[in-house]
Amino acid sequence: MLYLYNTLTRAKQPFRPLHEGHVGMYVCGPTVYGDAHLGHARPAITFDILFRYLTNIGYKVRYVRNITDVGHLEHDADEGEDKIAKKARLEQLEPMEVVQFFTNRYHHDMEALNVLPPSIEPHASGHIIEQIAFVQKILDKGYAYISNGSIYMDVERYAQDFPYGKLSGRNLEDIVTDTRELDGQDEKRHSYDFALWKKAAPEHIMHWPAVFRYSDNGEVRELHSEGFPGWHMECSAMGTKYLGEEFDIHGGGMDLMFPHHEAEIAQSCAALGHDTVRYWLHNNMITIAGKKMGKSYNNFITLRQFFSGDHHLLSKAFAPMTIRFFILMAHYRSTVDFSSEALEAAEKGYQRMSEAYARLQKINPAATSTEEIHAVVAELRTRCTEAMDDDLNTPIVISHLFDSSRVINNLADGKATISAEDLSELRAVWQQFAIDILGLQLDTNGGQQTVTGGNTAAFNGAIDLLLGIRLEAKQNKDWATSDRIRNALTDLGFTVKDTKNGFEWSI
Repeated sequence: MLYLYNTLTRAKQPFRPLHEGHVGMYVCGPTVYGDAHLGHARPAITFDILFRYLTNIGYKVRYVRNITDVGHLEHDADEGEDKIAKKARLEQLEPMEVVQFFTNRYHHDMEALNVLPPSIEPHASGHIIEQIAFVQKILDKGYAYISNGSIYMDVERYAQDFPYGKLSGRNLEDIVTDTRELDGQDEKRHSYDFALWKKAAPEHIMHWPAVFRYSDNGEVRELHSEGFPGWHMECSAMGTKYLGEEFDIHGGGMDLMFPHHEAEIAQSCAALGHDTVRYWLHNNMITIAGKKMGKSYNNFITLRQFFSGDHHLLSKAFAPMTIRFFILMAHYRSTVDFSSEALEAAEKGYQRMSEAYARLQKINPAATSTEEIHAVVAELRTRCTEAMDDDLNTPIVISHLFDSSRVINNLADGKATISAEDLSELRAVWQQFAIDILGLQLDTNGGQQTVTGGNTAAFNGAIDLLLGIRLEAKQNKDWATSDRIRNALTDLGFTVKDTKNGFEWSI
């Protein structure tokens, strides 16, 4: 059975979906005002693994991952300029030009990392009506107040009926102590209250007309406010729209736990009277020198810089699968500290796995399996499944696959034999866990070829053709031609290995 660590209960719990055979999952997506960096890659890959694994074990998954294109103000606060509007102003563009440009680039980067697209990818700007309706529900229940045309969550009033801070482990007294009153927030009753709807200042680019009903001394009045929803509101509104008033999983980075996810819980309980999410999952942070990687700290490296090597902290360019492998080598709840050396180690590990996978495809079966071989194959699927069921323990899955690669090398070198049945099972396990679940694009040539601006298949075919000519030369005892081809390829950076079935090569 699959066990997942629920941040809400601070414990691993058996995963039992609300509706048998079906899973509803919502994950916070990017705010699209700049290129995705390594910190964005981690939640994308983490929840891609969960999506893949749930699908692989038979669930029908509706995976919703949003695009934030309005309402996310600077410093994740309720004051300041909208991050996308600011980018649009500085670049002299329409805000939706910024959104479209960086959404396209985000999709391209995710495709390079082999992150599957979600079932639904809603945009905040496309769900203003739903967000207005959600705010109205909170007003109707008495958990919000109007101030200068904006609407704020009354956290103190809410905390009289619901435990505010239960996800992050904070209580209201601590929040009051830790939250200083800020200049420019005088329209809030308390600094810890948060915006549900903000009245737009004249210079604010993105805004919509809204009408809210409220009670004033028993008399129903209307607030006409030209504005925009608060950042937290989009996820509450879109999550319930597509997954219902109660659904299985909500995911995101640990940095979103407070205030974003805490605010989501408060909004849902205030509007609906109950929690919406049953399992809260959070991946930990990518750090540089112990500090969280992020745009707010100006210490981030974009994925495109990783792919090109164009950053002073990078020793070279790193392929997308190296980045994916680097992230999967650590458990999703552990902190990962970036360094170029760590990426180089991940590159070598990924190449070792590619080489093992390539060798596995070329092994020929025998009548029977060596006893040791049969024992490894018989246990491999169970061990990998147990690791995934233990809160998606991808580094343990990788270690089991590496253990089996030693068996593969012995088979390829003719030091052991394997039956057709065991060979089929070994290939099936690698396909299921390395390809389908971990999402690694393993190269059947055992290398990591990237042909910029060219045709990879043609490149691989040309090398195979050249080594095929060398193999014929060896068979004809034309050692001069054989050595000439091998030496020339070695000088160009290729590694060529002769095997009993022919040859293997990598760069």
